Amino acid sequence: MLRRRLYESLGAAALALAIAGCKVPQLVQRDASRRVPAAYATSPPDTASTARVRWKAFFTDPNLAALIDTALQHNQELNVTLQEIQIARNEVQARTGEYLPTVSLGARTELEKPGRYTLQGATEEAVNIQPDRPTPTPLANYQLGAFASWEVDVWHKLRNARKAAAVRYLASVEGKNFMVTNLIAEIANSYYELLALDNQLLILKQNIEIQDNALRIVKQEKEAARVTELAVKRFEAQVQNTTSLQYKTQQRITETENKLNLLLGRYPQPIVRDDQAFGALVPPTIRVGVPAQLLGNRPDIRRAEQNLVAAKLDVQVARANFYPSLGISAGAGFEAFKPRLLFNSPESMLYNLAGDLSAPLINRNGIKALYASANALQLQAVYNYERTVLNAYIEVSNQVSNISNLQSSYDAKLKEVQALNQSIRISNSLFKAVRADYTEVLLTQRDALESKFDLTETRMQQLNATVNVYRALGGGWQ
Repeated sequence: MLRRRLYESLGAAALALAIAGCKVPQLVQRDASRRVPAAYATSPPDTASTARVRWKAFFTDPNLAALIDTALQHNQELNVTLQEIQIARNEVQARTGEYLPTVSLGARTELEKPGRYTLQGATEEAVNIQPDRPTPTPLANYQLGAFASWEVDVWHKLRNARKAAAVRYLASVEGKNFMVTNLIAEIANSYYELLALDNQLLILKQNIEIQDNALRIVKQEKEAARVTELAVKRFEAQVQNTTSLQYKTQQRITETENKLNLLLGRYPQPIVRDDQAFGALVPPTIRVGVPAQLLGNRPDIRRAEQNLVAAKLDVQVARANFYPSLGISAGAGFEAFKPRLLFNSPESMLYNLAGDLSAPLINRNGIKALYASANALQLQAVYNYERTVLNAYIEVSNQVSNISNLQSSYDAKLKEVQALNQSIRISNSLFKAVRADYTEVLLTQRDALESKFDLTETRMQQLNATVNVYRALGGGWQ
């Protein structure tokens, strides 16, 4: 009776420990907020979005399209990312194999001489396996068979790990798409900058020609004693200053070409382009759609969402470590102490089947730490997703406002250039008629040059803004 009560008490204690071992600590969890404003503050609501336009339809310049095609094939950073996608695909394959049975074929041979005064040695000494023949000493052992093991995925720990790897593979694909859209945007911006620099270089050459003509007139005026040597030197200085700007612009052109060549994954060489096309470039019309479309169009948002899903699956995997695990192992084959007896059936046959059930009971700090870390990473993924969505909305809002303001700035700057071009002709006529000082001519030429530079810069900023808003909307990777 006493023994029975003792067994019941031990059984109850073991059951209590098992239940305690399966208890999972409570941690703080949080779902990501997917709410965005109904429309952009700087743009009226519109359901159409330019992000759906493929980059070959958005960038119609054939020279620019050729550069982008080259970069998509040879850019080293993009090729590195493609290898990361392959690594993620291999991880999915590895995780898939983990919850399938493992089967192996094996052969084994060994030679062992146990001590005579041991259990195994005394047994071999006393038992004669073959009465007509002496048992060989030391005794060899030959084994050939198939063996299998399988961890039964009761709590879906292995399946969730495979799903997490698959989701991370999708996230790596979205990361590649995000890199593609950024690469295309950077190439387009650099290409437009190169065209703008070509236009500025042309403006400098035209101004040098105008200033040389003005210098000749001043020298003639000096010979006629209408101006002094001071006026001649001021005009010469103006010519040299513009010439210096010409060389600086040529250096910027070289650096921009090399930047494009780096993005294209090739050594420096001339960039094919139409130098005269910049003046005819008109920024395309952009339709921003509604903010909710960013969730489906932006690759970085989709990547953050996939990482969030994977982090939640990791929490479930870490939670399953608290529960009992069930393993099954089996084997079948032949075993004998002589090779010629190896396939004597049934005497040499071996087979086994075993199952084990285990659960952590004591000293579970490592499992708790892994679970807490997985939960913290899941919260981190939540915050990263919300930050990515917020950043995307702000990028689009800034670029839409930038396009509007740059258009107004360009219109005003164009009127300024037209007025200063007229003032150059007027100042030259007044100077010839001795009704204006030479300093007025110099100042007018300098202001006209700066305004033309600013007009070119503003046009380039307009083109860059359209590229940036196209990228910010999630376009450019299709």
